[in-house]
Parts: sequence; structure tokens; C-alpha cells
Amino acid sequence: MTGDSPLAGGGGPRIVVMGVSAAGKSSVASGLAARLGTRWVDADDLHPAANIEKMAEGIPLEDEDRWPWLDDVAARIEAEGRAGGIVVACSALRRVYRDRMRARAAGLVFVHLVGTRELLARRAVLREGHFMPASLLDTQLNTLEPLDSDETGFALDVSGTVQEIVDEAAERVAQHAS
Repeated sequence: MTGDSPLAGGGGPRIVVMGVSAAGKSSVASGLAARLGTRWVDADDLHPAANIEKMAEGIPLEDEDRWPWLDDVAARIEAEGRAGGIVVACSALRRVYRDRMRARAAGLVFVHLVGTRELLARRAVLREGHFMPASLLDTQLNTLEPLDSDETGFALDVSGTVQEIVDEAAERVAQHAS
């Protein structure tokens, strides 16, 4: 896909590992950051308490809930990107969310983790201690807008091991940087 260089704006890579709940965003983002020698952040940790409470109750977020959170995520990406790079795990389900992040943080590369509904549902049910209930998976799948051809990034299947996914992501990110 086309778009800005992952190093636009100076500093290190600015990578967003995106996808629906239970796709493995946090595992892949942390592994990719370790591989690249950058920091990583789980965007879920940047949600205000009100957003987490809504999701924990099985209530999907509205865009009005997301805008300030997305702005905070983008600000963190911009700051950490200038300081040496960052990998962020963030759902970024809709194009408008990704556009908002791109408007505030230059040179983003999106790594879209994709899997079958069955695989994702199985993972969601097995997860413990996460505020996002498995019941919201279908809402997320219905909201998801895959990357468009003019967005910098690529999709990766999540049926392999985390290490396989990290290896492929690192290779594809390197292709974008060159």
C-alpha cells in the first residue's frame, strides 16, 4: 500500500498494530517493538475510566467517546516517534479513526491483524482479566473497515504463532521503510 514513509517527521518508526479484540494486538505489538528496539504502548491503557466502564458493561463506545482517546493515542505516537520510535496496539477499526490519528502523528504504518470470526471468538472466550467482553466481538467485526489501498500498511493473518506474525510484520515494516 502507498502513503507516507514510516519515518516521516523524523525519529523512529510509528507503527499501529490494529484489529478487533482478541486478534493479538498487544502480543504482536510488544514482540514487534522488542524486535525493532522501540517502546510499545497498549492504547487500551490510554482509555479514560468512563470508556473502560462502558466496554466492561458490554456497551459499545460511540465516536464521541473515541475522539479524545484517539487524540491522546496520536499524541503519544508523535512524541515517542520523535524520541526513537513506537509500536502501538490500537483497534483503529474505521478509516476515519486512522485518518484522525494520521492527521496528528506523521508517518504511521498500520499492521492489520485479521482472523476468522471463529478463531477470534475462541480467543476472546479464553482471555482472562480483560475488560472487553467476548460479546462485543460481533460489534467490532461489523464496525471494522479494512485498510484501503491508499493507506500505508498491510494485513497479516493471525492463525500462526505470535513469533511468526512478529517475524512477518518486521519484514513488511522494513519494506515500507526502504
